[in-house]
Amino acid sequence: MSLFGTVITVMRKELKDLSRDRRTLALALFLGPLLYPALMLGMGSLAEKRARTQIDKQLDIPVVGKENAPNLVAFLASYGLKAVDPPKDLSAAIRNQDIDVALRISPDYARDWRAGKPALVEIIKDSTRRDAEIPSRRLETTLAIYSQQAGALRLMARGLDASVAKPVNIGAQDLATPEAKRGVLLSVLLPYLLILTSFIGGAYLILDATAGERERQSLEPLLATPASRGAVVSGKIAAACAIGMGTLVLTLLAFRFSAQISSGVGRQLNVSFPAMAQMLLVLLPMLFIGTSLLTWLAASAKSMKEAQSHMTWLLLLPMVPTFALMASPVKSQLWQFAVPFLAQNQLILKVIRNEAITPQIWGIYLVSAFGLAALLWFAAVRRYHQERLAISG
Repeated sequence: MSLFGTVITVMRKELKDLSRDRRTLALALFLGPLLYPALMLGMGSLAEKRARTQIDKQLDIPVVGKENAPNLVAFLASYGLKAVDPPKDLSAAIRNQDIDVALRISPDYARDWRAGKPALVEIIKDSTRRDAEIPSRRLETTLAIYSQQAGALRLMARGLDASVAKPVNIGAQDLATPEAKRGVLLSVLLPYLLILTSFIGGAYLILDATAGERERQSLEPLLATPASRGAVVSGKIAAACAIGMGTLVLTLLAFRFSAQISSGVGRQLNVSFPAMAQMLLVLLPMLFIGTSLLTWLAASAKSMKEAQSHMTWLLLLPMVPTFALMASPVKSQLWQFAVPFLAQNQLILKVIRNEAITPQIWGIYLVSAFGLAALLWFAAVRRYHQERLAISG
């Protein structure tokens, strides 16, 4: 039998073995496609509902010294910010999350106002509370509008054009594409979820096909056949990659389908078919890298439990570039597309933002990624040449 024929035979054997365990096959294929879109849409829906509620509804703002600035209090009320009496311990109420934000008006507010001096008002909040961001921003924006209008009226009362206090007219031109704006939310979670799906998509099969067979002592008869160890390893990796590719395609289709039936933030998940094709090309090397690495690790494990223990730290690897970019964003440079996980993250972001990927970037990425996959495949083949591999325990 030819080398290619042996690979196909081993691949069919592993897929047939997996198909006998229908529950495991269903989990491997459908857990990600069902869970990830639901997670993304659920988070987006909750965030959208919270923002809409806090922006539209009237907010009660505890105000200390509201009698010192009745006009300001009335102005806040016209913007849906109702001044209410503060609790006895305002600081404790904010720390206990009973109040989102409060306002303190200085006792000297009226005197400073009449003297034409800046009158002091203080916004009291806890900046670490994300649920208080929208109320705090509403209060800050409304106070800024009031201050700007009052300043303009003061200048007009003195016979001056209000524009003299604004010597520079600052404008902004946002060059971000509509796709990039819609992809802000996706830029945090979607790359990690897709990279994780491709990286461990074939884990179920490859762990059972190596550590599982070794534990069941069914690996020795396979290695005793005339088939080369390279063909055996390649067949197992090919079977795991087939399952991983199926999971990845179903996940992308699930995201697209979810976008079509959802509203609001869910429309951000509208991934076109060309974009899906680009994502598959980006994630294909990661599928081979993850499967080859798992094959090498599982081949050195004495039991299925030992092999499964590697999943703990393997699940953390795709998180590294996501958290690193969140903590310290960097500009895209060519060397980044040769770094595992970081390259996939950057390329997926480019696809989401509808940015062009140059042939040079594709070349660097594909050569380095498939090169790493080949090294891991070679390491797995070398591990399979060890005679103790066929012995359990």
